[in-house]
Amino acid sequence: MKKNIGILIFDEAEVLDFCGPFEVFSVTSELNGYELFNVFTIAKTTDPVSAVNGLSVNPKYGFDNCPDLDILVISGGSGTRSVINDTKTLDWVKRTHDVAELTLSICSGARLLGTLGLLDGKQYCTHHEVYEQMAEIVPTGFPKKDLRFVKAGNIYTSGGISAGIDLSFHIVEHLCGEEIAKGTAEYMEYDWNGVGIK
Repeated sequence: MKKNIGILIFDEAEVLDFCGPFEVFSVTSELNGYELFNVFTIAKTTDPVSAVNGLSVNPKYGFDNCPDLDILVISGGSGTRSVINDTKTLDWVKRTHDVAELTLSICSGARLLGTLGLLDGKQYCTHHEVYEQMAEIVPTGFPKKDLRFVKAGNIYTSGGISAGIDLSFHIVEHLCGEEIAKGTAEYMEYDWNGVGIK
């Protein structure tokens, strides 16, 4: 069954946080007859989003017309500082997480999960400059500053920016097997060596 992977974006989202996972999951599907994943971006509305450094992105879906998700990917970026005060976005993330198979946060996207209480008492990763604030947002959490990504139940969190690519390959390997993950990495000319969770 093809899985719906929705990537949440917003103003001042970090570009590689959403483009990296988008590329890994969409190329994996492309190389396998487009049968594995349906990958798309989501924002509060379908109005253009201005990502970090001014990249304009047209979200595929808004909250009101987004299909059900199997996997939710939450971008990071400086925009997360304001998104954690956006009740509509937080409510949507919580509702979506509650029914999704997996929830992934990239980089400072962990701020959203922490604000929602979803990382209470759990290990997590985020951007190296965000750990100090995360200690305030989720004081009962267990930061794993030396890791690229970690798992806590059905939640995965990654370190900063490029770490989201490694997490995405890990998810591909988990869902589709090592051979498919390595095939995608080879096609993308990405030096992925099956980096797993320690």
